[in-house]
Amino acid sequence: MARTPSNMLALSTPAPDFALLEPATGQTVRLSDFIGKPILIAFICNHCPYVIQIREVFAQMAREYQHRGVAVVAINSNDVVNYPDDSPENIVRAVKAFGYTFPYLFDETQNIARAYQAACTPDLYVFDANHRLYYRGQFDDARPVNDVPVTGADLRHALDSLLANLPAPEAQKPSLGCNIKWKE
Repeated sequence: MARTPSNMLALSTPAPDFALLEPATGQTVRLSDFIGKPILIAFICNHCPYVIQIREVFAQMAREYQHRGVAVVAINSNDVVNYPDDSPENIVRAVKAFGYTFPYLFDETQNIARAYQAACTPDLYVFDANHRLYYRGQFDDARPVNDVPVTGADLRHALDSLLANLPAPEAQKPSLGCNIKWKE
Protein backbone atom coordinates (compact mmCIF):
# COMPACT_ATOMS: atom_id res chain seq x y z
CA MET A 1 0.00 0.00 0.00
CA ALA A 2 1.59 3.25 -1.16
CA ARG A 3 1.71 6.10 1.36
CA THR A 4 1.56 9.57 -0.15
CA PRO A 5 1.73 12.65 2.10
CA SER A 6 -0.30 15.79 1.58
CA ASN A 7 1.46 18.82 0.08
CA MET A 8 0.72 21.17 3.01
CA LEU A 9 -0.60 24.18 1.11
CA ALA A 10 0.45 27.46 2.81
CA LEU A 11 -1.79 28.63 5.65
CA SER A 12 -3.96 31.68 4.84
CA THR A 13 -4.18 30.60 1.17
CA PRO A 14 -7.63 31.50 -0.19
CA ALA A 15 -9.83 28.51 -0.98
CA PRO A 16 -9.75 27.84 -4.71
CA ASP A 17 -13.19 28.23 -6.24
CA PHE A 18 -15.11 25.17 -7.38
CA ALA A 19 -18.39 24.24 -9.02
CA LEU A 20 -18.77 20.45 -9.06
CA LEU A 21 -21.49 17.87 -9.60
CA GLU A 22 -23.00 16.21 -6.55
CA PRO A 23 -23.95 12.81 -8.02
CA ALA A 24 -26.41 12.02 -5.20
CA THR A 25 -28.63 15.01 -6.10
CA GLY A 26 -27.61 15.91 -9.65
CA GLN A 27 -26.98 19.47 -8.42
CA THR A 28 -23.88 21.61 -8.84
CA VAL A 29 -22.29 22.66 -5.55
CA ARG A 30 -20.12 25.77 -5.46
CA LEU A 31 -17.73 27.21 -2.92
CA SER A 32 -19.90 30.36 -3.04
CA ASP A 33 -22.77 28.30 -1.54
CA PHE A 34 -20.86 28.55 1.74
CA ILE A 35 -20.06 32.28 1.92
CA GLY A 36 -19.44 33.39 5.49
CA LYS A 37 -19.14 29.84 6.85
CA PRO A 38 -16.04 27.93 7.83
CA ILE A 39 -15.65 24.92 5.58
CA LEU A 40 -13.93 21.55 5.76
CA ILE A 41 -13.00 20.24 2.32
CA ALA A 42 -11.96 16.58 2.23
CA PHE A 43 -10.50 14.89 -0.82
CA ILE A 44 -11.59 11.28 -0.41
CA CYS A 45 -12.48 8.27 -2.54
CA ASN A 46 -14.32 4.99 -2.13
CA HIS A 47 -11.58 2.38 -2.41
CA CYS A 48 -8.55 3.74 -0.51
CA PRO A 49 -7.77 1.78 2.70
CA TYR A 50 -6.89 5.04 4.49
CA VAL A 51 -10.33 6.49 3.72
CA ILE A 52 -12.10 3.20 4.44
CA GLN A 53 -10.46 3.18 7.87
CA ILE A 54 -11.76 6.64 8.86
CA ARG A 55 -15.00 7.04 6.90
CA GLU A 56 -17.46 6.07 9.65
CA VAL A 57 -15.82 8.30 12.26
CA PHE A 58 -15.41 11.05 9.65
CA ALA A 59 -19.13 10.89 8.77
CA GLN A 60 -20.13 11.09 12.43
CA MET A 61 -17.69 13.93 13.08
CA ALA A 62 -18.97 15.81 10.02
CA ARG A 63 -22.51 15.65 11.41
CA GLU A 64 -21.31 17.05 14.75
CA TYR A 65 -19.49 19.99 13.20
CA GLN A 66 -22.22 20.71 10.68
CA HIS A 67 -24.51 21.25 13.69
CA ARG A 68 -21.91 23.68 15.02
CA GLY A 69 -21.93 25.74 11.81
CA VAL A 70 -19.08 24.22 9.81
CA ALA A 71 -19.82 23.37 6.19
CA VAL A 72 -18.41 20.03 5.06
CA VAL A 73 -17.74 18.99 1.46
CA ALA A 74 -16.01 15.88 0.15
CA ILE A 75 -14.48 15.70 -3.31
CA ASN A 76 -13.52 12.61 -5.29
CA SER A 77 -10.95 13.43 -7.99
CA ASN A 78 -9.80 9.95 -8.95
CA ASP A 79 -9.62 8.66 -12.53
CA VAL A 80 -12.79 6.56 -12.76
CA VAL A 81 -11.76 4.83 -15.98
CA ASN A 82 -8.96 3.00 -14.17
CA TYR A 83 -10.64 3.09 -10.72
CA PRO A 84 -14.35 2.42 -11.34
CA ASP A 85 -15.04 2.11 -7.59
CA ASP A 86 -14.85 5.92 -7.59
CA SER A 87 -17.47 6.47 -10.31
CA PRO A 88 -20.37 8.87 -9.73
CA GLU A 89 -22.69 5.87 -9.29
CA ASN A 90 -20.46 4.52 -6.54
CA ILE A 91 -20.24 7.96 -4.94
CA VAL A 92 -24.05 7.81 -4.61
CA ARG A 93 -23.78 4.34 -3.06
CA ALA A 94 -21.18 5.58 -0.57
CA VAL A 95 -23.38 8.52 0.48
CA LYS A 96 -26.21 6.09 1.28
CA ALA A 97 -24.06 3.36 2.82
CA PHE A 98 -22.15 5.61 5.20
CA GLY A 99 -24.80 8.20 5.95
CA TYR A 100 -22.86 11.15 4.55
CA THR A 101 -24.77 14.33 5.38
CA PHE A 102 -22.45 16.51 3.33
CA PRO A 103 -22.13 16.95 -0.42
CA TYR A 104 -19.80 14.33 -1.93
CA LEU A 105 -18.69 15.85 -5.23
CA PHE A 106 -17.12 14.47 -8.39
CA ASP A 107 -14.09 16.30 -9.84
CA GLU A 108 -14.13 14.67 -13.28
CA THR A 109 -11.48 16.97 -14.80
CA GLN A 110 -9.25 16.79 -11.69
CA ASN A 111 -8.79 20.56 -11.97
CA ILE A 112 -10.04 21.17 -8.43
CA ALA A 113 -7.63 18.65 -6.93
CA ARG A 114 -4.82 20.42 -8.79
CA ALA A 115 -6.02 23.84 -7.59
CA TYR A 116 -5.93 22.63 -3.98
CA GLN A 117 -2.65 20.79 -4.56
CA ALA A 118 -4.35 17.68 -3.21
CA ALA A 119 -2.04 14.68 -3.28
CA CYS A 120 -3.69 11.89 -1.34
CA THR A 121 -6.90 10.48 0.06
CA PRO A 122 -7.79 11.63 2.57
CA ASP A 123 -6.43 15.16 2.07
CA LEU A 124 -8.12 17.55 4.51
CA TYR A 125 -8.42 21.33 4.41
CA VAL A 126 -10.15 23.63 6.92
CA PHE A 127 -10.90 27.18 5.81
CA ASP A 128 -12.16 29.92 8.11
CA ALA A 129 -15.35 31.92 7.47
CA ASN A 130 -13.39 34.13 5.03
CA HIS A 131 -12.28 30.96 3.23
CA ARG A 132 -8.61 31.34 4.19
CA LEU A 133 -6.71 28.13 4.94
CA TYR A 134 -6.58 27.48 8.67
CA TYR A 135 -5.60 23.79 8.81
CA ARG A 136 -4.35 21.18 6.40
CA GLY A 137 -3.21 17.81 7.52
CA GLN A 138 -4.12 14.50 8.99
CA PHE A 139 -7.35 13.26 10.53
CA ASP A 140 -5.39 11.59 13.34
CA ASP A 141 -2.48 9.17 13.84
CA ALA A 142 -4.46 6.04 12.86
CA ARG A 143 -3.27 4.20 9.77
CA PRO A 144 -4.26 0.86 8.24
CA VAL A 145 -0.88 -0.49 9.35
CA ASN A 146 -1.07 0.47 13.05
CA ASP A 147 -3.37 -0.17 16.00
CA VAL A 148 -4.05 3.49 16.82
CA PRO A 149 -7.79 4.06 17.27
CA VAL A 150 -9.56 6.30 14.76
CA THR A 151 -10.70 9.43 16.62
CA GLY A 152 -10.18 12.38 14.30
CA ALA A 153 -8.21 14.04 17.11
CA ASP A 154 -6.06 16.31 14.92
CA LEU A 155 -8.95 17.52 12.79
CA ARG A 156 -11.22 17.94 15.84
CA HIS A 157 -8.56 20.04 17.56
CA ALA A 158 -8.28 22.27 14.51
CA LEU A 159 -12.04 22.69 14.15
CA ASP A 160 -12.51 23.37 17.87
CA SER A 161 -9.72 25.96 17.77
CA LEU A 162 -11.25 27.65 14.74
CA LEU A 163 -14.71 27.77 16.33
CA ALA A 164 -13.16 29.23 19.51
CA ASN A 165 -11.44 31.97 17.43
CA LEU A 166 -7.99 30.72 18.43
CA PRO A 167 -4.90 30.87 16.22
CA ALA A 168 -4.36 27.94 13.86
CA PRO A 169 -2.69 24.97 15.56
CA GLU A 170 1.08 25.17 15.20
CA ALA A 171 1.50 21.41 14.93
CA GLN A 172 -0.05 20.31 11.66
CA LYS A 173 1.07 16.90 10.43
CA PRO A 174 0.63 15.99 6.76
CA SER A 175 -2.11 13.56 5.96
CA LEU A 176 -1.02 10.19 4.59
CA GLY A 177 -3.01 8.12 2.18
CA CYS A 178 -3.25 6.67 -1.29
CA ASN A 179 -2.17 9.02 -4.03
CA ILE A 180 -4.88 10.65 -6.10
CA LYS A 181 -5.31 8.51 -9.19
CA TRP A 182 -4.42 11.00 -11.91
CA LYS A 183 -5.54 10.52 -15.49
CA GLU A 184 -2.77 9.78 -17.93
